[in-house]
Amino acid sequence: MNKYIKINPADNVVVAIEDLAEGDLLTVDGVAIVIKNPIPIGHKIALVPIAENENIIKYGYAIGHATTAIASGEHVHTHNIKTNLHDNLDYAYHPVHPKLDIPKSDIKVKVYPRVDGNYGIRNELWIVPTVGCVNGQAQMIVNRLKAELDVSHIDDIRVYTHSYGCSQLGDDHENTKAALAALTRHPNAGGIFVMSLGCENNQQSEFRIAMGNFDTDRVKFLISQQVSDEIESGFEMMKELVEKMRKDKRVEMPLSVLKIGLKCGGSDGFSGITANPLLGQFSDWLIAQGGTTILTEVPEMFGAETILMNRCVTEDVFHDSVDLINNFKDYFRKSEQPIYENPSPGNKAGGISTLEDKSLGCTQKGGNSEVVAVLDYAEPVKVHGLNLLNAPGNDLVASTALGLSGCQLVLFTTGRGTPFGSFVPTMKISTNTKLFNFKTGWIDFNAGTLLEGETKEEALNRFINFIVETCNGKLLKHEKTGFKEIAIFKTGVTL
Repeated sequence: MNKYIKINPADNVVVAIEDLAEGDLLTVDGVAIVIKNPIPIGHKIALVPIAENENIIKYGYAIGHATTAIASGEHVHTHNIKTNLHDNLDYAYHPVHPKLDIPKSDIKVKVYPRVDGNYGIRNELWIVPTVGCVNGQAQMIVNRLKAELDVSHIDDIRVYTHSYGCSQLGDDHENTKAALAALTRHPNAGGIFVMSLGCENNQQSEFRIAMGNFDTDRVKFLISQQVSDEIESGFEMMKELVEKMRKDKRVEMPLSVLKIGLKCGGSDGFSGITANPLLGQFSDWLIAQGGTTILTEVPEMFGAETILMNRCVTEDVFHDSVDLINNFKDYFRKSEQPIYENPSPGNKAGGISTLEDKSLGCTQKGGNSEVVAVLDYAEPVKVHGLNLLNAPGNDLVASTALGLSGCQLVLFTTGRGTPFGSFVPTMKISTNTKLFNFKTGWIDFNAGTLLEGETKEEALNRFINFIVETCNGKLLKHEKTGFKEIAIFKTGVTL
């Protein structure tokens, strides 16, 4: 088996798939290359001599330029490569409308129907505090429910704690209100208890308006300052929801009811070779079945954004995608922060050298389908197909944002590993087998087998089956441990 992968015929680097020592010999495209210095697994090797200021080509695109002359067989990384990115760009729409020949499947999923026409893959009971001041009281209600009632028919009961809802201004306040309102509408919840303090900025009267249409039979409200014992009052209201949820049953539905989020974190040099392309294949396949996927992490589109822009279904969507990118850059500038302070230390250790290197791997999760819409933070998805979402790259904030836009499941690729979980099932997909075998309590699915002889078609079929099992009720690792939380996108001042 080869010790390297050449991703695109135009590339002037290859990626090591095992640790290489100085003096090791590779044969690439019939040419012998002597390794000049130790190359860690997942890192890049120069195929040919690369002159100072010449572009480094990976995935068929420039991922930066050489800061010094690089010899054939030499390690290519942060010590001798620098990003080409700077400031805003002038974008032009050069539409590419791919025609994907993907057959229809007769696979069904078993899901919970909701009165608004959406479907959940879990049936959970949530307390949503409008302000962090009542987190403790909400948890006491949950503890009492679990201790005193038979709740075996409910997949999970929990309060989604946060520290916001008061002393916030402008966009921050609106983000919090929009995020919590979206949480109350999520189809994975069969019952919602909205718990307020009473004096907070996020007043319950305004919050009800932000919620829009909701199932009055499945949503209860309490203002703690208006009752003598909020624990007792809340417990009685939650008991009603527990009883209503006894009647809930899964029904068989087509794959078109699925909305799935695409996310990566703790990426390494194999993310853009194994797990992310696998998500891209799945995204294209699900869209062909009538389903929907959402791609976010806007700062990790920088350097690869034109690939997505040119796949926008209309010029209006293209302009929305340009605003998505440039507005996020303006957000960095307003906070006097560097736009291209990426990748992270863990990314670099795993073999990613520049933001272009990271972004070209990251955006592969979106496959090759057309981009049909651009969503604002916490905006519900409305159009079937591949959507782009306004949210940062932070793992928990972005995964939460995907759920807030209606995703019942988040697919999360990682080369370094992470144990967290958002409020919707968050499937961890390893880019390499070493991680899958090492972190058995974290990782749900291994895409590293693509480096070991498994074909793309075999991996996709295995992946589809695992996702269907998950949608039908199979618990993911973080669900078993109970590691589930939310993170609201905070951008401004706290009073």
